Amino acid sequence: MTTAIYPGSFDPITNGHLDIITRAARLFEKLIVGIYDRPDKVLLFTTEERLALVKQAVSTIPNAEARVFSGMTASFAKEVKAQTIVRGLRMSADFEKEFDLAMMNKKLFPEIELICLMSDLKYQFLSSSLLKEAAILGGDVDDLVPKPVAVALRKKAHSKM
Repeated sequence: MTTAIYPGSFDPITNGHLDIITRAARLFEKLIVGIYDRPDKVLLFTTEERLALVKQAVSTIPNAEARVFSGMTASFAKEVKAQTIVRGLRMSADFEKEFDLAMMNKKLFPEIELICLMSDLKYQFLSSSLLKEAAILGGDVDDLVPKPVAVALRKKAHSKM
C-alpha cells in the first residue's frame, strides 16, 4: 500500500490545504494528514481543536485520515510506514523553504520521497496566518475555509476582539 503524509500545523485548515489533500488522496492509497502538535508559532487553536477540524474537513475523503504527531516529520513518516511526504507550494519562498527541508530529510531518511503539489491559483495568497489575522480583524473569510472551520474561527476571533 502506498502511503503518504501531508504534515502541517493546520491552524486552521484552509480550503487551500483541503485542495492539496484532495489531490494527494487521488495519488496515494492512503493519505495521513499529520497535525504537528508543537509548531514554532503562536497558535489560535489547540492541538485537539485542530485535529477535530481536520477530521471534519477530510471526512468525505475515504482514504484520508488525520493524526497528531511530535518530533521530526520524517520520523512520523517512518512510524506510519509512509513512503512519501506531500507538501503544497504557493510561491517561490515556499519552494526555498521546502527545498531546504527536503534536502535535510533526504540526508536523514533517504528512503522517503517528497512530492510538492502546486497550489490552485485561487489559493496562491492564502496562509493560515493571514487568514487568522483577517478573521480577528473582522474580515469575512468564510469562503476560504471549510464550514465547520468558519464557525470555529468566528468564535475564536470574537473572543480575541
